[in-house]
Amino acid sequence: MSAAAGTPLTADIERAQRRTVRVLAAGQVLGGVAFGATVSLGALLAADLSGQDGLSGFATASVTLGAALAAIPLARLAARRGRRLALTLGNTLALVGIAIVVASAVVRSFPLLLAGVVLIGMGNAGNLQSRFAATDLATDRRRARDLSVVVWATTVGGVAGPLLVGPGESLGRMVGMPALTGSYLFSFAAQGAALALYLVALRPDPLLWAQRLERSGGAGASRIDAVDRPRVARYAIFAVSGSHVVMASVMAMTPVHLAHLSSGGEVTATVGITIAVHVFGMYGLSPLFGWLADRIGRLPVVLLGQAILAASLVCAALFTHSQVGVTLALLLLGLGWSAATVAGAALLTESTPTERRPRRQGLSDTVMTLSAAVGSVLAGVALAAIGYDGLAWCALVLVALVTMLARWGRPSRD
Repeated sequence: MSAAAGTPLTADIERAQRRTVRVLAAGQVLGGVAFGATVSLGALLAADLSGQDGLSGFATASVTLGAALAAIPLARLAARRGRRLALTLGNTLALVGIAIVVASAVVRSFPLLLAGVVLIGMGNAGNLQSRFAATDLATDRRRARDLSVVVWATTVGGVAGPLLVGPGESLGRMVGMPALTGSYLFSFAAQGAALALYLVALRPDPLLWAQRLERSGGAGASRIDAVDRPRVARYAIFAVSGSHVVMASVMAMTPVHLAHLSSGGEVTATVGITIAVHVFGMYGLSPLFGWLADRIGRLPVVLLGQAILAASLVCAALFTHSQVGVTLALLLLGLGWSAATVAGAALLTESTPTERRPRRQGLSDTVMTLSAAVGSVLAGVALAAIGYDGLAWCALVLVALVTMLARWGRPSRD
């Protein structure tokens, strides 16, 4: 193909990539609203329906278990049929899960609650794929930044979701819903809107086009191809998973811990504000971390994330009885997670050829979410046994492991 002939194709790819990032970003705004209530209220609902604080971690564990169960099947579906079908199937599962969660509160069934939250987690597996979908047609120079824009977009919905807990409870009481379920009305509406958006606007499908470009070997194929570096990919999976376990375990227990520090009607407001601050930390500065990862390298930003996570855990351990201290710790926890996740996902993607990416990306999400599910259950036990400060000190072990094994993340080793 001549240069003249190749230019329009390259321009078409650029336009498609910009459109893809915009659509995925809008979908993440809606997904953040939908997921916010689950994060804020899942542990409280679990403690309420089970009657035991020690079982509160099962709510977050069920979310992450659902995501782990669905990650590889959705990735395989994406590889065969494209990102659009995988994302919309995830939205549909989440809609069903939200309805089941509300029903569980009506009939006061703890097992039914967990079943509904598992389905919401399966839907979240689709949301997790959005960040990888942003890299399907991206160049090496902008891969981390495009990914981070989609991650950042979750800030709007992710911060709004927890802040809607109070209004959601008021709306729920007006329509006769059980306590702690009113916010799921907002979740259902947002999830339905995201489903419609992907069905209508995610065209052309970025992964299917990337696969066609690679097979054709024509203009634009070089922007998506990558050298296979399995050792680096394995470290990226471990770094992302370890950081996610630290974040999910501590975050899952924070609402229950704050409930012990607060009194009466202050509980839901305190939890909502703290989780909103945490979610802002997770997503608000992700474009900065994406820019840094493109500028100074993926591995240095992964290690920056570990340093921030360590600071968060020390803060949580030392100021465990202070609401301000816990809120600051949750902000840092989100920032550390953001740095490690953005840089780690970019490192995984560029260490994997296009035809293998959905499989490894699905494996990464499965390991990440399944590990976090186990971590959340153990965090509930740890909270009951050694307290919130003890949980924070234990989480530091994973941060140290990710840091010490960083030499395996250098591309030159493969």
